[in-house]
Amino acid sequence: MDIDKSRYRRYLEGDKKAFDEIMDTHFDALIFFIDRYVHDIHSAEDIAIETFSELIVHPKRYNFSVSLKTYIFMIGRCRALNYLKKRNRQKTISLTDIDSDLSDRQTIEEKLILKEELKLLSNALSELSEDMRAVVHLVYMENMSYDDAAKILKKNKKQVDNLLYRAKNTLRKLMTKEVKE
Repeated sequence: MDIDKSRYRRYLEGDKKAFDEIMDTHFDALIFFIDRYVHDIHSAEDIAIETFSELIVHPKRYNFSVSLKTYIFMIGRCRALNYLKKRNRQKTISLTDIDSDLSDRQTIEEKLILKEELKLLSNALSELSEDMRAVVHLVYMENMSYDDAAKILKKNKKQVDNLLYRAKNTLRKLMTKEVKE
């Protein structure tokens, strides 16, 4: 049995520490995933908290048919999209600065190279469509299966495969174009 599912069963039986373990495991990854949609880390944190609140308020909605991580990310995606709809109606603009944590052991040159590569990748990712960015994030950064990513994005497995193929080709072209310039 999936460890998350057993934790959730423990939570349903009254073990509050089990819920804390679930949050500790998935909270940061969920924030990062949601931030890919909303481009505002503070709003992403709020949405992630709302997502976990959903599990507390409606504990019986999760039916154990998919992994708990997939279920949490499905709720997070839905809430992020709702947030974007609401924000677009209000016409607000938010700016975020995300600093990457670089190891102190790296030399200045290594830090600069890594920072430049991260900037190139971030720029290339930002030029992808929303669906391509989401599928790249889920499959490569969250190590989700194509099936789980498909459920979260409400696509079939073939569509996820096609999105990844197109995303990799586009990223390859964008990254080589940036390096040449």
